[in-house]
Amino acid sequence: MRLGRCSTVAVLIVAPVVLLFWASSAFGIRLNTSPSLPFGLYRVTADGSAPLVEFCPAEPVASLAIARGYRQAGSCPDGGTPLMKPIVARAGDVVEVSAAGVRVSGNLLRNSAPLSRDTAGRLLSPWPAGKYAVPPGVVWLISDYHARSFDSRYFGPIPTNLIKDHLRPLLVLP
Repeated sequence: MRLGRCSTVAVLIVAPVVLLFWASSAFGIRLNTSPSLPFGLYRVTADGSAPLVEFCPAEPVASLAIARGYRQAGSCPDGGTPLMKPIVARAGDVVEVSAAGVRVSGNLLRNSAPLSRDTAGRLLSPWPAGKYAVPPGVVWLISDYHARSFDSRYFGPIPTNLIKDHLRPLLVLP
């Protein structure tokens, strides 16, 4: 009798989670649990000017992110989850990378100073310091929400063809 009760409880817990993942795919809803953005739900939008994107990183960043646990199993071609990040610079902007942080068109982004180590103490390689004019077909993605975000301060700009979806917050916690 006890096993039956445990099975019922397991189904009641697992079923809503499975339903949430199915619904997220079917209705263009993404659940963010990473510290790079506020925890919550984000919706896919056709608006290319939306401030957030979901993308599959290219190699060697893709493998590094999986090996270090920054990404889990998911829908990207490499088998990892897409990353969700804010776009901070687009074509025509000037990005300046330094030890103090990342400036976009002269404005220093909050929480953007590159770190030398991740939370597990492993070495991080910041993008080379310098000024970069952002060409067409490229964006910079940096989270000012969390200082430990794995983003363009480490892997640099990304080609826009890596972007899977543009996103807008739907229901997020502060």
